[in-house]
Amino acid sequence: MAMTTASVSKRHPSPSAGATAKRRRPQRGPRREGLAGYIFLSPWLLGLMGITAAPMLISLYLSFTDYGVLTGIGEAEWVGLDNYKRMLTEDPAYWHSVIVTIKFALISVPLKLSAALAVAMLLNRDRIGIGLYRGLFYLPSLLGGSVGLAIVWVNIFNREGAFNAVLDIFGLPTRPWINEPGTALWTLIVLAIWQFGSPMVIFLAGLKQIPGELYEAASVDGAGKMRKFFHVTIPMLSPVIFFNLVMEIIKAFEGFTGAFVVSGGTGGPVDSTLMYTLYLYIKAFTDFEMGYASAMAWIFLVTLGIITVLLFNSGKFWVHYSDEGDG
Repeated sequence: MAMTTASVSKRHPSPSAGATAKRRRPQRGPRREGLAGYIFLSPWLLGLMGITAAPMLISLYLSFTDYGVLTGIGEAEWVGLDNYKRMLTEDPAYWHSVIVTIKFALISVPLKLSAALAVAMLLNRDRIGIGLYRGLFYLPSLLGGSVGLAIVWVNIFNREGAFNAVLDIFGLPTRPWINEPGTALWTLIVLAIWQFGSPMVIFLAGLKQIPGELYEAASVDGAGKMRKFFHVTIPMLSPVIFFNLVMEIIKAFEGFTGAFVVSGGTGGPVDSTLMYTLYLYIKAFTDFEMGYASAMAWIFLVTLGIITVLLFNSGKFWVHYSDEGDG
């Protein structure tokens, strides 16, 4: 009888044993899925290492060397911190480019975000053809920082350009806006403000997410349009404002194409459009001082990182998230 029971148990395993085996088998799944994930990520990882990480490490090394574009990396002469010392203490053009870039960012970013928010609020309503208007306002941003757009801008603001033609119709004084040191940078600022389409779309998406009940409650309390704007719209939109602020500050500091085309690659007139990235380009590909340009690039990267960290730290004082009070 015992032998019969044993043979039956061998031919027909107990349900608990089968369940245990079934629970053990899927353990290979996560490993296979992880391997498949790495296989699909491999093109991106190779690109990250070959196109981003490796050049960054090479440029970090070159920033401590006296290296020219026309010589091999193996011929680069190690100079230690001389490039950084020269940049920060012996190069007045470097600090001039810093001042020009900061001025450009401090003026263009607030005006651009203000214009984007104002237009987004105008377009945040249901009207016939509103989609067409949204597309038209966004259209300049599709052109981005293209060379063609910068060339058009030069033709608009030169002495025989369209802007002076309009001023002449009304009998107003004209001037070569591109070629005067006092106005050349302002043409770049206007160009940056004109491309407000991207932050406008993001603001519009944020406005769509604000509950209408908040405005109704504010109306019941007797709030007018200005109070609704400052006490409802701005606080609820603060995360979107923060995002746009960070992105536009980085974009402003990286401005290059407009300054290059307007000045012919020199930063003129009288270095009035000598943006930081343009001066970096001049040092690397005009003066062939690649080691010095690499040092400039790393100072630029660290500075942008510090600015971004400061912005994130300041966000806790003025950025309000709708789910902060949950729980």
